[in-house]
Amino acid sequence: MSLAWLWRRALGEGSSVYITERYGVRSLHIGSSTIQSSMRLSKPNDLELAYTRSMMGFLFFNERPERVLMIGLGGGSLAKFIYHRLPWTRIEVVEVNPQVLVTARQYFHVPANDARFAVTIGDGAERIAQPGEGADTIVVDGYDADSQVPELSSRAFYEACRRRLNERGVLVVNLWGSDRKFNDYLQRIEQAFPAGVVCLPAERPGNVIVFAFRDPPGSPRWEELEVKARELEALYGLEFGRFVRSLRKMNRSDGERLHVSPAGRAA
Repeated sequence: MSLAWLWRRALGEGSSVYITERYGVRSLHIGSSTIQSSMRLSKPNDLELAYTRSMMGFLFFNERPERVLMIGLGGGSLAKFIYHRLPWTRIEVVEVNPQVLVTARQYFHVPANDARFAVTIGDGAERIAQPGEGADTIVVDGYDADSQVPELSSRAFYEACRRRLNERGVLVVNLWGSDRKFNDYLQRIEQAFPAGVVCLPAERPGNVIVFAFRDPPGSPRWEELEVKARELEALYGLEFGRFVRSLRKMNRSDGERLHVSPAGRAA
């Protein structure tokens, strides 16, 4: 009798949401064997997966976001990290699947709603398109089983994200580099964000994090980014120095600067 079967039975027969656990790491699966989120039981508020750590690279460009809007909860790793490590930030998460929220709260230590943290059940694309309070950072992790959710990867959706961002706001999108539609998704983001886009390849398993800017962020010097990386690494314990090196891989740059533009990818 497998542990995965036991978890599935606990969550409900036939549920597309299930959990596995191995070597002290608990993982969430939604509709496939692909790991959507992981939590080390001994460090439940840390970021276990490389791609979630890479998503925090938005701090290079907006270090003190007052409001973060997240589309997709998963196991809540990123939401928990921001909640516990950025105490000045208010977080709203929109999750379409009620079973995901129940599982995240019961098995992944996602906190209850309070003055700084709220998870609501709803359609993320509709929530972004509705009038409402702006956000300094919008985080989109819109995968369902093994593919991007179409409603969360259209040009119209990305344009709605841009309109929802506050001044100097950043959109953060998790993409799979091996997805056959990767270039299509990236082109849509570039078209929706003429102020500039940069890509940060995660260490593994092939995720690429896209940062898109409402307003031009300039062309930061590598020396400045390295100084900022050391500061952020000391604050949050994440590998920001590696992020700087990875930014060189997919973006236009020279020996002095990262050049941020809609055509910012390296040739």
